[in-house]
Amino acid sequence: MSKKQWLVTAGAAGVVFLLTLWAFGGTSFTRQPQEALKNWNRSGVRAVYMATQLREVDKTRAALILSYDLSNMSNVDYRLTDGSGVVIMSRLKSDGSLSQEQRIRLSYPVFLPAGQRAHLAFEITREFVWPKDDSHHDERLKEFVRQMLAPVRGFVLFDDSSHSQFDLPAGWPDLQETSETRPRG
Repeated sequence: MSKKQWLVTAGAAGVVFLLTLWAFGGTSFTRQPQEALKNWNRSGVRAVYMATQLREVDKTRAALILSYDLSNMSNVDYRLTDGSGVVIMSRLKSDGSLSQEQRIRLSYPVFLPAGQRAHLAFEITREFVWPKDDSHHDERLKEFVRQMLAPVRGFVLFDDSSHSQFDLPAGWPDLQETSETRPRG
């Protein structure tokens, strides 16, 4: 057998071997890691709503800041920093789905040691022209907050590094329509 024939035969045998592996065990090559198949861990951290604050970013933008007290009931430490695999989404009242329509970011990094409590705050920034010397100043601020929170049932924080999900429930008071948005009749 010539060297060329031997290479062709060996190459064909290699292809047959790879096809056999793919046919009988190929699904193991395409499987995701076990960690990715698991559901998000929801049991380690409990969150309690603390407060809402409205802050002027500049003359054309406002930030709505929501604060929560987190209790870590697990034996795992959590390090939460903006942009490091941490995603915060709003849960809609209408159908319970998650939404990322607005950018939500942590106000500051949070270290939550095992068995301890820590404070977490996040903010949603939107365009808002701050009313100056306006007799309806308070009503316009309340309406701005109402528009941001009325469709929201709560928020959910996903920490990709620990594959954990923190449910951040709504605790803010019911937001009633202001006199500007009430239908007149």
